[in-house]
Amino acid sequence: MATIGPMWIDSHCHLDAPEFDVDRAEVVARSRANGVSAIINLPGHIDHFAQAKASRNAFGLITGFGIHPMWVAGPGGESKREDIATLRKWVEREKPELIGEIGLDFFIPNFNQSEQEWFYVEQLKIARDFDLPVSLHVRRSQDVLLKHLRKIKVRGGFAHAFNGSAQQAAEFVKLGFCLGFGGTATFPQAQQIRRLLRDVPIESIVVETDAPDIPPSFLGTMGSRARNSPEHLPRIGALLAEVRGMDVEAFARATTTNVNRVLFRG
Repeated sequence: MATIGPMWIDSHCHLDAPEFDVDRAEVVARSRANGVSAIINLPGHIDHFAQAKASRNAFGLITGFGIHPMWVAGPGGESKREDIATLRKWVEREKPELIGEIGLDFFIPNFNQSEQEWFYVEQLKIARDFDLPVSLHVRRSQDVLLKHLRKIKVRGGFAHAFNGSAQQAAEFVKLGFCLGFGGTATFPQAQQIRRLLRDVPIESIVVETDAPDIPPSFLGTMGSRARNSPEHLPRIGALLAEVRGMDVEAFARATTTNVNRVLFRG
């Protein structure tokens, strides 16, 4: 696949979510009109793969397939171990650009850690076997994610909505990962994330919306349930560039280059 030009890329989005059922095509059109050249769409459950495939075919989205940790165990968990075989078949047949969203979530109480780790490890093996990068869900789980990444070598990827320490960030970077920044970093009170955004090497930063989630400051207060959208990425990116102290166009070019390098070795 050819690399993507110097515009914004949403490195983490969920356009298969039901929040976009009424206007998915319009959202994609508005995003592109606003300067979003590409959207990485990441379903998190095998029941969502068909919609993601349809969106990929209809809109030319970059697409991953994966089983999200919040679908694995704990409240609302529905995934079964045999779903890993189904995922592998989807990857073999559809040839996605990455595996994701996968990872670990230790934020929610009583969320079965051992089952999460089993799914995570099995999905890392799929990424390794098909030589694909991964998009990681990282919530209070940085060190355990890193432990398995050191054992199962994958082709880097994206650490979505990264909020760990500077030391943990450096370890992900060493393993070929870019760190994703989005709506949370637009809030002045998100001081730790803003500090990371300023200090992480620009070669290791990508921008994201996580739409329909993590709305930025201009859509409401932190934790607002307003629908986020990839069409907001240029405005989010401009705010992130300001925090970083960079020219907006230079920031857009750099983050686009980073996505291309991870996905296409560009």
